[in-house]
Amino acid sequence: MAMASPSKTLVPLPYHASAAASTSCDSFRLVAVGGAHGRGRRPRGVASSSSSAAAAARRRRPFVFSPRAVSDSKSSQTCLDPDASTSVLGIILGGGAGTRLYPLTKKRAKPAVPLGANYRLIDIPVSNCLNSNISKIYVLTQFNSASLNRHLSRAYGNNIGGYKNEGFVEVLAAQQSPDNPNWFQGTADAVRQYLWLFEEHNVMEFLILAGDHLYRMDYEKFIQAHRETDSDITVAALPMDEKRATAFGLMKIDEEGRIVEFAEKPKGEELKAMMVDTTILGLDDVRAKEMPYIASMGIYVISKNVMLQLLREQFPEANDFGSEVIPGATNIGMRVQAYLYDGYWEDIGTIEAFYNANLGITKKPIPDFSFYDRSAPIYTQPRHLPPSKVLDADVTDSVIGEGCVIKNCKIQHSVVGLRSCISEGAIIEDSLLMGADYYETEADKRHLAEKGGIPIGIGKNSHIRRAIIDKNARIGDNVKIINVDNVQEAARETDGYFIKSGIVTVIKDALLPSGTVI
Repeated sequence: MAMASPSKTLVPLPYHASAAASTSCDSFRLVAVGGAHGRGRRPRGVASSSSSAAAAARRRRPFVFSPRAVSDSKSSQTCLDPDASTSVLGIILGGGAGTRLYPLTKKRAKPAVPLGANYRLIDIPVSNCLNSNISKIYVLTQFNSASLNRHLSRAYGNNIGGYKNEGFVEVLAAQQSPDNPNWFQGTADAVRQYLWLFEEHNVMEFLILAGDHLYRMDYEKFIQAHRETDSDITVAALPMDEKRATAFGLMKIDEEGRIVEFAEKPKGEELKAMMVDTTILGLDDVRAKEMPYIASMGIYVISKNVMLQLLREQFPEANDFGSEVIPGATNIGMRVQAYLYDGYWEDIGTIEAFYNANLGITKKPIPDFSFYDRSAPIYTQPRHLPPSKVLDADVTDSVIGEGCVIKNCKIQHSVVGLRSCISEGAIIEDSLLMGADYYETEADKRHLAEKGGIPIGIGKNSHIRRAIIDKNARIGDNVKIINVDNVQEAARETDGYFIKSGIVTVIKDALLPSGTVI
């Protein structure tokens, strides 16, 4: 059901020929007549129609309101004109050095960190784009981008949009230029440095995304809300209870969902002052009382001409969208709208968050995030690996990736990545194994054995609990990674591991000799 303030009246709009070009929705839509938004004017940034008659018809058309501004609402429909494949450019921000995720970011960019046995973090925003009919996608990064480049070229290297739309997924690394010799200084600065490229695209909006979030979202509904509210910027917002709200940047909205105030991780009375009526954005009364705050997800739709104006003219020195550009746009009177996303979302910013997000997919009966959604699949590179082989093993509440060889061992509440080799007698509990980038042949293993070496994988009778084992790690026989002394923080890089929040992380390509105890 569509939302409206008391000053608006909802009436059915019959489907007729003049609307046929702009929508494929059902036989009627709900429209608002009168009120502050019933202006019937063309949204900012919309290109003029080639036909004056069509333009006039568009101006006469009543303003359309989306039913319930919640992104996963089953009742809402998308009627984008023009559609997202031709009118929206996706820009995924790869993030900084990823120090909080170290050592997983020691040899790779944050978006290239493996996820959920078969995937990488970058697959989440790219898949959301492709499922939302957005096929022109840039990924901005500047740290350890070799594995990210390789993954994107293998997974999305073909013309993903077909010859008609010329879709692409391309990495844009930080580079020096005569105008700017510096690396990216923040999210806004990264986009500013490539504005010369982005403005060449004949699009209406830029969709700004993060490369380290886990969620599933239909961006077409997000973009439609942006156009229908005639906004300059639309910010995706997550409903929050009071307990979690103190860890986020919060927003305050007026009765039309327009953002009027920001507060970064407020507490006490400052937190109370940020309470909002989330029914305005589509939550029902019960959940609105449970979730009286909204937090920015760091996901934005920004009209093209607005982006150019903000980054070049209004805030040429601003480095960050969330703390500088978006609040600044509000202060100068631009229309900055909130759009509620009511679903699972996790910022994979720390080792603990990453660990919990991965183990969350093993939950039963309903996982925190499911990769099993045929209507909105998560894509990744095709590796053409054989099915996993499980020989006399006891596996419970776990996810097993492709191409694994698991022999006579016990695996409980764990995620086992592709090409993992787990030997006899091993016990894996509450752990994430990322697997390997390649297989070792029998000849390789014989050669290693002759020299006293250790093959890739988990050795015989080893015990791993509450740990992350990065790719290509060589764990010997009778190794115990169980954090015997319950250490919360430790940096043992020369020994091949770190401990953060009590979680042991074995570094990529590390070797732990037989008999090691952590």
